[in-house]
Amino acid sequence: MSSLDLTISGAVAELRLNNPSKLNCFTNDMLAQLAGHLERVEGDPVVRALIVTGEGSRAFCSGADINAWGPLGPAEFARHWVRSGHRLFDRLARLAKPTIAAMNGHAFGGGLELAAACDIRVMVPSATIALPEAGVGVVPGWSGTQRLARLIPEPVLKEMALFGRRLSAERALQLGFIAELAEDANAAAHAIAEKALGLSPRSVEINKAMIHAAQGEDRAAMVEALGSAAIGASADREEGVAAFREKRPPQFTGL
Repeated sequence: MSSLDLTISGAVAELRLNNPSKLNCFTNDMLAQLAGHLERVEGDPVVRALIVTGEGSRAFCSGADINAWGPLGPAEFARHWVRSGHRLFDRLARLAKPTIAAMNGHAFGGGLELAAACDIRVMVPSATIALPEAGVGVVPGWSGTQRLARLIPEPVLKEMALFGRRLSAERALQLGFIAELAEDANAAAHAIAEKALGLSPRSVEINKAMIHAAQGEDRAAMVEALGSAAIGASADREEGVAAFREKRPPQFTGL
């Protein structure tokens, strides 16, 4: 049975796709589990970094399970399967805490989109990445033509999406899509995560928010969140709340 397992060890959480008999492809159950796991990671003040990986050595994630979406009608396919997955991957991308994809094997379709939703990626040298959707008559639905377009040069993305070409781990490294090649991607990802633990968690969170705003990743929410953080530390905010509670006119100072 497929599952998406969450383990937390100290300040590092790990999400592990556990469907090795089907190359860790995403099922309905796994999508549902992803929502709950992200909620837990986001709300746990002890967790400072998240690693996403797959079970086994063959595949990080081979994409979405065709048995899950293949029988769906057009409306259900578009409105539920595609939009639900897209929302969840967006939530992973916008997690306030740093995320690392430990790509222990091939990443195709939705698996590549999952890796792209993480902040950085570590990959085993034998793995490849691909967008094979056109080979089964569909298109990427979980940000493969959108978020990936910010991470991979347009001509290369077209190689993958329009011509079905796979990219080697070495070429992905040259393009800057992955941060590191490692025979043990999980160990390398944990080593990187440990480095984040020595940094200011608030600085890391704000850095991530500012970089995302610059890249257009949820820009409107990021701008308002940063503005709210600034005003939240002001004396005017304290005075406004106090005046409301005491039912009196506020005496703002601009501080």
